[in-house]
Amino acid sequence: MIRVIAVTKDSKLVSDLHVHDLHPEKYKWFWVDFDRPTDEEIDLLKDPFQFHHLAIEDCIHTLQRPKLDYYDDYSFFVTHSINPETFEKEEVDFFLGENYVVSFHRKLSIELEEVWQRFFVSKSAKNWTPSLVFYHVLDKIVDNYFPLVYQIEDALNNIDEESNKKSMEVLLNQLFDARHHLLILRHTIVPMRDLAYRMLNSQRLTAIVHKKEYFADIHDHLLKLSEMIEASRELTTDIRDSYLSLNSHETNRVMKVLTIITTIFMPLSFLAGLYGMNFEHMPELSWKYGYFVILILMFTISTVMFIWFRKKGWFK
Repeated sequence: MIRVIAVTKDSKLVSDLHVHDLHPEKYKWFWVDFDRPTDEEIDLLKDPFQFHHLAIEDCIHTLQRPKLDYYDDYSFFVTHSINPETFEKEEVDFFLGENYVVSFHRKLSIELEEVWQRFFVSKSAKNWTPSLVFYHVLDKIVDNYFPLVYQIEDALNNIDEESNKKSMEVLLNQLFDARHHLLILRHTIVPMRDLAYRMLNSQRLTAIVHKKEYFADIHDHLLKLSEMIEASRELTTDIRDSYLSLNSHETNRVMKVLTIITTIFMPLSFLAGLYGMNFEHMPELSWKYGYFVILILMFTISTVMFIWFRKKGWFK
């Protein structure tokens, strides 16, 4: 589906147009949205827009790295949003010219749809420009990163609080899921941060330079998001190390108890084995009180060893 909104010379909005009806001398500027286009609609990027074939290839082959490419009379942007339900990256591309902005996306873009409706219902387009449309969509994309980061932070807090209520396997699985989502966010936000930095320091993007304070605000948000992600990744590492340390500590405690029990039973096993041999000439076997003496001796040895280990602090 292709949607078109054009702004007339007297700043009025006109919709229900076809791309072939967009004449520069008739309209002040226009916005064309390629919303989940068909193959036939994608061909319109070649004619009438005459966009470079490399930029068109980047649109067709999805999930390119966020980037900025300069062409003769327009700039090409690749941006990434994240689906809040599936946590999958979704690409939104922009062709930004002096008197037009063309957006392209293979999946429904919540951010772009919100800006489109806001622009469509506005009574006047005097304050709107192609670069401002691009800014609003990009700002919405970046703002929608925050709930995802906050969601992961809340999940990490719950993991930390429920460490004594759930098994180690369940907690570690939840922790690794959080780390996986953080990795997706990091692979999205860091390139977007680099893209925003390049836009701010570009001398060829005249329209963006004139609204530098707006795009600087987006860059600041991306810097904050990057710091939050790194802090959350460090927290997951600390929680993981703490769990592994606790698990190792519990294992050591179990091994200590087993070692103490084994050590106590070693002399007892020796005595039992010694008098369990079937030699014919063993004087103690015919002694009337031999059985009771051996039992008392075993009990004494085990008691003495238990008291000695306790004084050494092995049971702490």
